[in-house]
Amino acid sequence: MDWNRLINMVTRMFLRKAVNKGIDFAARRGKSPATLTPEDRQRAQSAKEMADKAKKAARIGRRFMK
Repeated sequence: MDWNRLINMVTRMFLRKAVNKGIDFAARRGKSPATLTPEDRQRAQSAKEMADKAKKAARIGRRFMK
């Protein structure tokens, strides 16, 4: 395997995890999961679902822009 492809693959894996962690953090509004109230948990879950839908729409948009 080419070194450039390997580095790109590892970089993408790292960035994907970092973006997912950032979305989870933003959905919780910076609170730790242990301190969330049931209302906060529901709000965080709906925010994560909206983020997942936005990521899916972005993937579809990129597919059609090729």
